[in-house]
This record gives sequence, C-alpha cells and structure tokens, in this order.
Amino acid sequence: NNSMVMKRLKSSSFKNKNLLTLVFSVIFTFNTNAQYKENTEVGLITGASYYLGDLNTTHFSQATPTVGLVMRKNIDRRFSYKAEAMYLALQSDERDSEDTIAANRGLHFRSSIFELSGQIEFNFLPYESGNPLYTWTPFIYTGVSLFHHNPQAENKNGEWLDLQNLGTEGQGTTMFPDRKKYSLIQFAIPMGGGLKIAVNESFNIILEYGARKTFTDYLDDVSTTFVGGNGDQYPLEMSQDAIEMSDPIAELDPSLTHSKNVQRGDPEKKDWYSFIGITLSFKLNNNNNGCDY
Repeated sequence: NNSMVMKRLKSSSFKNKNLLTLVFSVIFTFNTNAQYKENTEVGLITGASYYLGDLNTTHFSQATPTVGLVMRKNIDRRFSYKAEAMYLALQSDERDSEDTIAANRGLHFRSSIFELSGQIEFNFLPYESGNPLYTWTPFIYTGVSLFHHNPQAENKNGEWLDLQNLGTEGQGTTMFPDRKKYSLIQFAIPMGGGLKIAVNESFNIILEYGARKTFTDYLDDVSTTFVGGNGDQYPLEMSQDAIEMSDPIAELDPSLTHSKNVQRGDPEKKDWYSFIGITLSFKLNNNNNGCDY
C-alpha cells in the first residue's frame, strides 16, 4: 500500500511539474509577443527573371533584369504581410538553338510583365531587426498576383509586333472557332523563399527566389498547333503579319514550313515565370524596440 501511495505521489508531482512548465512557457511566449511592436519596411528589389514554357524548359536560361518595390508589415517575429510591385522582362529565342527540334520550329518572343501581388511570409526563426537575439532567418511565402503581359515577336523587317492581336494560332477565326484570344491580364500564385539578414536596427538584406504559377499557356504566345502552310490554307481572317508570326521560320527557310495541325506547343502545361533577387529594406519606424536585452 505504501508503495502504491508513493507511486501516486510521484505521478502527481510529475504532472504538476509538466503543468507548471507549460504555464510558464505560455506566459513567457505571451510576454515576448506582447513586447513586440509591429513595424513597416519599404525596400527595393533587383535581380534576374526568366520564364518556363513551350519555348524554354531550363531554369535560369535567357534570364533578364528585374526590379521592384516592396512594402512589408511585420506583425510579429514570425509573420509578415507584403505588398509588391515588380517589372520583369521575359524572353526566349529558338532561332539559334542547338536543339534541332527547337531550331526547326524557330519561334521566339519577348514580353514585359507588370505585376502587383499581396503575400504572407513565415519566418522559420524569430526575426526582428534591431534585436541582437533575432538577426537572421530562412523564410517562405505565398499569396496572389495580378499581372499584365504582352508577347511580341520580330518580323523579317526587324519590327517587333504584338502577337495577341494577330491570333497566330487561329484565335478568333471561323476555321478554329474553339480558339479564343487570350487575355493580357492574368492571375498567378506567387511562391518562394529565401534568407533575411538584419544588418542593423533599420536596415535588412533579403535574398530570395520566387516562382509564379500562372493559369495561361500564352506567356510566349505558343500553345497548340500550326494553322496552315505546305499547301494548307490559312484562315481567311489572318493578316499577312499573323501568317508570318505564326510560322516565322518559313520566311527564313521555306523548307522548314510547318503544315496545319503540326504541334506548335503543349496546351496541357501552363507557363511559369521566376526570379532570383536581393532586397534592400529599410524600417520606417526606428523606435519600435522589442524587449530589453
């Protein structure tokens, strides 16, 4: 009986210790968060961007400069809200490709992307600029983006033409009634991550890689099949510019002209665009110190 009593007392003591540990942990966490004050940062991001789609399947291939503005609201040491405006220049060119299939298709494009996005970030470690206890952290983010794109291609005279209006895959013609002209304004899901480094009380350096999952296959104006050539009639509604931009390699080498319904792109795979960059970020309020340390 005495043995049973002793076991019960030890068990009760163990449970009480665990309860006290939990209570003190909650109180400490609450106290720490209560002493954190929200703050806002503004920053400039610069880096390089590239696209993945029918004309490019290699990461970082044919990358071009990217710039943007960032405003971040740090609500605690783990979570932040971010608003971002970015300019990205995307491009790809198969005309000088070493890949035989790509060179024989001979398509190319360039497009300026203007993007606005709202994101939420999560820091894997507690982070607070100005606090020597929390000076760096890896982070991830996601959100929603709205962007404008406008694919262009160069004709035989060296002029860059807007492709969406031309309907290079028969969009808007009676021969292909199921093909509609795509919108130049699209939504995307931003996702990415990186590393935050607090240099001092008000200055942060942020390294990140970001990707955008789009819901269009026409960042590059390429998705389905060729619509004429080699004796096959082009849709009557297509202009001469549209015919040339539909199969531009035929202007350079008629022997490479593609026939109607030959695969031009893969409509089952949507396009992506990505960037890698560095942000220089400045805290607007420098009087928001956390706990005394």
